[in-house]
Amino acid sequence: MSDEARAAEGFAARKDSDAASTEQPRSALRFAVPLAVFIGLAAFLFVGLGLNPREVPSPLVGKPAPTFQLAQLAQPDQMFSPSQMQGQVWLLNVWASWCVACRVEHPLLVELARTDTVPIVGLNYKDKRDPALGWLAQLGNPYKLSLMDTDGRVGLDYGVYGVPETFVIDKQGVIRFKQIGPVTEEAWRKKMFPLVQQLRKS
Repeated sequence: MSDEARAAEGFAARKDSDAASTEQPRSALRFAVPLAVFIGLAAFLFVGLGLNPREVPSPLVGKPAPTFQLAQLAQPDQMFSPSQMQGQVWLLNVWASWCVACRVEHPLLVELARTDTVPIVGLNYKDKRDPALGWLAQLGNPYKLSLMDTDGRVGLDYGVYGVPETFVIDKQGVIRFKQIGPVTEEAWRKKMFPLVQQLRKS
């Protein structure tokens, strides 16, 4: 074989080697990117599943409570607005007669009302008046007053996606805490009542 032929053969071999080495990173990159995306999504899902939905902070906490005017459940000719609670620390409790979980927290709310611990305003959510009144007559009425949010419009403004939910609102009408799900004795004792006491002093 001539020197020229050997040189040509060596050049071709180097070219093939360079092409192969260039192709390898591209091939590896093709698999690495989807793998990284998959790992990222899996980690995000894992973290999300580990969160307690009752501890996910509401975007409304620290902001003024949405204003509204609604008719009272017991006296439909009387209207209520949150501005009427100005200067008081109070709870807005979202409930319904069709809500099974509302029965879990109801005895505690009745006890809070009996001891005059904190004013509780009820927001009767997507309910009908007669069943709601019957529910309170049967189980006790812990509310200073309750309001008819028949179409759920006010609940939507407050970011309600299930009942019960309870908001702690300060003297200036700012939402300071949101309890998703029933108010439990532990949640009341450890979080809500200390906050109510603190807000009363401020």
